[in-house]
Amino acid sequence: MKTPTTRSAGTEVQVEKEEERLATVRADYDRIADAYAARLAKELDSKPLDRELLLRFAAAVGQRGVVCDLGCGPGHVACFLCEAGATVFGVDLSPRMLDEARRLNPSIPFYEANMLALNLADGTLAGVAAFYSIVNLSPASLPAAFGEMARVLIPGGLLLLAFHVGDEVVCPRELWGRPVEMEFFFHRPAAIEQLLREAGLGIEEVIEREPYGPEVEHQSRRAYIFARKPGAA
Repeated sequence: MKTPTTRSAGTEVQVEKEEERLATVRADYDRIADAYAARLAKELDSKPLDRELLLRFAAAVGQRGVVCDLGCGPGHVACFLCEAGATVFGVDLSPRMLDEARRLNPSIPFYEANMLALNLADGTLAGVAAFYSIVNLSPASLPAAFGEMARVLIPGGLLLLAFHVGDEVVCPRELWGRPVEMEFFFHRPAAIEQLLREAGLGIEEVIEREPYGPEVEHQSRRAYIFARKPGAA
């Protein structure tokens, strides 16, 4: 039996706020899932650096084990990694987004999961690809998310993280003509590097780029971090 955990009133409020935030994120992605898939399932075709980094990630992981596409959306990153030779599955918070992923990629397994409390055993993954999966997480949630990524990696396991660079919080009221309430958080690479180190991961490389054209993506600077769990590679 687990020992009961005592939380302060402030901690209880923070946990409740984060749970409410995630419920909003799930509901919004459920609402826009089909439109998201229709517009973004092929986005890697127009993003050469993203493809290059994913190929490097797949090659580095090799045949060491299974890879998770974390926050997989319609499964386009999982599909790319699969075609690059990785053994991959995807997880997402949104059931309807998972429906789109399964429809578009019937040979790849997809599961519902919360990245703040992954239902995976310790040390089970050779790699985690987290492409913009932290975009809807508040800064307060990031230590838990990175702790989970580190926990599920095997020693020597590799994380490839992609995110929007900046300090702003973007709050669109609609996406593709449908109402949404979720927030989109941008982050500074140095702050993310520090949080990854605190989670027990070693930083191997940080890459930044300017946005591709407005017909391809939102006009924000992007960052990519390769980070590895210490241990035998």
